[in-house]
Amino acid sequence: MSQFVFKLPDLGEGTVEAEIVSWRVKPGDQVAEDDVICEVMTEKAAVEVPSPVTGRVVSTTGQPGDMVPVGSALIVIETGSGAAAGAGVATGGSAGAAEPNRAVSPGAKAAAPAAVNSAPAARGNVTSAASKGSVVAASAAAVAASNGAAGVAQLPGPRGRVATSPAIRRRAHEAGIDLSKVPGSGPNGRIVREDFDAYVEQRVSHGAKGASEKPTPLRARPAGSAEAGGTEEIKVIGLRRLIAQRMSEAKRNIPHFAYVEEMDVTDLEALRRHLNSKLDKGTPGLTYLPFLVLALVRVLKDFPQANAHYDTERGVIIRHRAVHVGVATQTPEGLKVPVVRDAQALSLWNLAAEMRRVTEAARTNKATREELTGSTITVTSLGKLGGIASTPIINAPEVSIIGVNRAVERPVVLHGGITIRRMMNLSSSFDHRFVDGYDAAALIQALKEHIEHPATIFIDK
Repeated sequence: MSQFVFKLPDLGEGTVEAEIVSWRVKPGDQVAEDDVICEVMTEKAAVEVPSPVTGRVVSTTGQPGDMVPVGSALIVIETGSGAAAGAGVATGGSAGAAEPNRAVSPGAKAAAPAAVNSAPAARGNVTSAASKGSVVAASAAAVAASNGAAGVAQLPGPRGRVATSPAIRRRAHEAGIDLSKVPGSGPNGRIVREDFDAYVEQRVSHGAKGASEKPTPLRARPAGSAEAGGTEEIKVIGLRRLIAQRMSEAKRNIPHFAYVEEMDVTDLEALRRHLNSKLDKGTPGLTYLPFLVLALVRVLKDFPQANAHYDTERGVIIRHRAVHVGVATQTPEGLKVPVVRDAQALSLWNLAAEMRRVTEAARTNKATREELTGSTITVTSLGKLGGIASTPIINAPEVSIIGVNRAVERPVVLHGGITIRRMMNLSSSFDHRFVDGYDAAALIQALKEHIEHPATIFIDK
C-alpha cells in the first residue's frame, strides 16, 4: 500500500495555474482510474481532471474558487491492496507527507481544452464579453459570457463514464439523478441539455423527485413569507468569475468610444420576409444578423483598422484580412462566443447556416475550442430585449464590437410627410486608441447605407 500524490498537470498554452470549480470526490471516497476527480478552470477553458490511478482518496487540496499552481499537489490517493479495504475511512494524510509525485501517464495530459469566450475564458457585459486571445462577446441583459464550447475538455476521456458536460453533472448531483439512466442523443450517447431536461420532466410527471422540484427560490417566494427578507450568498467562481475578471479588464484598460445610429430597416424586413416565404416548411428563417454581417464584411474592406487585434505585450496592432465574426450566444453555462470563420467567403444562406450551427454547438456544449476562439470582430444582439440603445464592452484583444438593438415600427418623417417605418438602432463600441471617432462614424454610416438599401449588400463594386 502506498500513497500517490497527483499534481495539477500542465493544461497547455502556457497555463501556470487553474481555479478549482468543483470537487467530485472527498477524502474517504474510492476512485477508479479515469474517474473525474474535479473540474478546474484555466484562463482558456474549463477542464475535467480524471484520476490517473485507482485507490482511496486520502486528501484534496483547495476549495472551489481557490487557485492551484500547475505542478502543486492536487489530491493524494492511497493505492495498493489496502486501499479498497480502507474505502470509506477518511484519513488526515496530506500532500506534504506523501511520496513524491510519480510520472503522470500520457493519458493524464490535457487534450486541447474546449473553450467556455469566447471562450475559453469568457467575459461578458450587457451585450458583450471578452476572452484573452479570443472572443467572448455579449449577450442578454446582464451578460453571461461565451462565447463561449463543449465548455469543458476532459483529461482524458474516462472509460465507462457517462458522457456529458460538467454543468449537467452538477445539476444531476444537486437533483439526486443517476446519469446512467438518462438516455443520451449526442455523439456516442453523450447527454445534452435537452436529454437531461426531458428526463427531469418525465420524472416529475411520474411523481419522482426531479431537479425542477426544488424549493422555490428566494426571489420567487411571496412577500409575506418568513424568508422574504432573506439573502443568498453565491461564491463567484468558474466561468462567472472569469466573466467578471475579463469584463473589468476590458472596461479598465480600453478607452471605449460608443456610437449609436438609427437605421430604417423597412426594406430589409420586406426582403427578409420575402426570402423566408420561399423556404420549405420547417426550414429556419433568416434573421437580421446574416444581412448585417454580410454588409459588415463589405465595409470592413475600407476600414481595416476596425477588424484588428491589439497585442498589448508587443505594442502592435494586427490587422486581419479575413473576417472571423464572433457571435454572442447565451448558454446555461454562461456567455460563449462561437466564431464564424472567413465570413467574407460565405453567401447569405451559408452565413446564416454557419451562424446557426456554431451557436447551437455552443448552447449544447458541442463546440470545439477552434469554434470558440480567434474572432476578429464581434456582433451582439439582444433580440427582442434589445432596447433602444446599449454600450457593449469590447472583447479584447479586438478593437470593435457591433451591437444590434430591437427593431420597432414608429412614425417618422419621410419626404416631407409622416409615415410608419421599421426602425432599428446599432450600438457600437470602438477602442479609441486605434479607431478614431471619425472613422468609427464613417464605418457605421457605410454600414447603414447597405442596411437601408439591402440590394447593395449583394452588388460588387
